Amino acid sequence: GAMSVDSIADLSDNTSKLLEALQLSHPHELDPHRSLGKKKMLSLNPIPWQVPRIVDRCCKHIETHGLHTVGIFRVGSSKKRVQQLREEFDQGRDVFLDEHQSVHDVAALLKEFLRDMPDSLVPRELYAAFLSTASMEGPAQLATLQLLLFLLPPCHSDTLHRLLRFLSEVARHAESSCGPDGQEIPGNKMTVANLATIFGPNILQKEKPGEKDAGAMNFEDSAAIILVLQRLIEHYQTLFMVSPEMQHDVLRRLFQTDPDVIDCLLRRK
Repeated sequence: GAMSVDSIADLSDNTSKLLEALQLSHPHELDPHRSLGKKKMLSLNPIPWQVPRIVDRCCKHIETHGLHTVGIFRVGSSKKRVQQLREEFDQGRDVFLDEHQSVHDVAALLKEFLRDMPDSLVPRELYAAFLSTASMEGPAQLATLQLLLFLLPPCHSDTLHRLLRFLSEVARHAESSCGPDGQEIPGNKMTVANLATIFGPNILQKEKPGEKDAGAMNFEDSAAIILVLQRLIEHYQTLFMVSPEMQHDVLRRLFQTDPDVIDCLLRRK
């Protein structure tokens, strides 16, 4: 009953879909420092972390050069430079963002990408479900948000996890602090509430950009979007972590229905 494959594509379609469904973003597995020095591949190549290059590079650039920039995401940018960067990414070029790029231009590019995605980061069929959690409180709200996150396609899940990790880091530098020599280090003023207000409408979209009434949003929806994104930023680490109990339950059920998948998962582990 053992199986030896080099690619998930070598498995049957049914098994491949099950493995894809089980591929969840796990912060420990995504730590880049763990892979340094490791050249040997696993017997079954894991599904790669599916985050668009433009998102990851924009986040890294701001994390490196812009965490102390006051008003990041609110100060204006150069439309010409943002358009040029956007075209370079659209053409598939290996765009390298360094200290010469304006932090405000990169921030505007990230917002534009999220706003103009053909399908929003939170798929539109889940829009109402995510917004419904705004009326919940405490553990029930977080438990429901976690189950909804598990419904996201892998690419959406991975990208949202990367973005929330980034926004949490930006919010951590919102307040001014003192350096080692006692000098004041200015905060960026971007609290979790401010970030949720700016990014909420780009992540949770009811209509596609350009569609009729796409720009119209009632006050209740707007307030709910901000609250939901606040909770996602504040609790992203626990929301994306699958509990041991749930893992055991999934494995127990799979052992009865698809034992070959268990074999593949154990080989990866």
